[in-house]
Amino acid sequence: MPFQQLGEVTHSRAMSQGAAPWIEGLPALVQDLEREWGMLAGSPLSGGSEAYVAEARLADGTRGILKVMLPRDDDTARHEATVLRVAGGEGCARLLREDMSRGAMLLERLGRPLAESGMPPDEQRRVLVAAAQRVWRPGQGLGLQTGEQKAQWLIEYIRATWDSLRRPCSEAAVAYAAACAERRARAHDDARAVLVHGDIHAWNALEAEDGYRLVDPDGLLAEAEYDLGVVVRGEVLEPGDPDPRALVRALAADTGTDATAIWEWAAVERVSSGLVMLTVGLDEEGERYLRSAEVAAEAG
Repeated sequence: MPFQQLGEVTHSRAMSQGAAPWIEGLPALVQDLEREWGMLAGSPLSGGSEAYVAEARLADGTRGILKVMLPRDDDTARHEATVLRVAGGEGCARLLREDMSRGAMLLERLGRPLAESGMPPDEQRRVLVAAAQRVWRPGQGLGLQTGEQKAQWLIEYIRATWDSLRRPCSEAAVAYAAACAERRARAHDDARAVLVHGDIHAWNALEAEDGYRLVDPDGLLAEAEYDLGVVVRGEVLEPGDPDPRALVRALAADTGTDATAIWEWAAVERVSSGLVMLTVGLDEEGERYLRSAEVAAEAG
């Protein structure tokens, strides 16, 4: 099948990162993977920004997804493949083939995302938490970034991006997020930490025969509360709410986890995710996240 054009968003991101040679070589790379893996790549899929993603079909008729990551200087692709290899089929999509030297993965084809299911928000959150719990397992020795390292990275990212975007939220919200991240970094314990997905939301949960499975994991060795903080980061907090921590207390009780840790990770993720959204032009959603971050900081 002739090579299908790279999506506009991914193309723009690749060009901004100086990856023009990767774009030029992508058709030949896909052809090589088709030959080596015994598959045919089909129509590209939209929605992502960091990889070429297309439908694929193996010689035996198995439907899959071909994913070729943009070239990066970090271990993002390797961490994603590690989580899929360890947890695939149990909480995450199955990894059928991989070639990390070329940032390429072949995944099982799943159904529509949870975000398009029509489920009410509370039910979607229950689905996401159940999927997260299926991923959690010992992750020591896999070479993944730790929760401590991620917390320190988030502090640096928040401070630098807040400045570069001309301080789109209050200094108090940034200071509170940084303080929460510092506390989570100090709390990290390799012996207690588990494999976590790291970016659980309704677009990263796809229909499967056993419910929903997760895709696009960041992959961390961290406390389980990190995933739960990510799940609740999008919950809107309103000024004057008499009990802004009610949701995290209920979630902690349901999962046997620590409410303070969930709250603090959510506070960090509200600011970092809000800044990411502003960076990529999702201004309305980014501003919503940052307004909730300010409420969280005031609640303390």
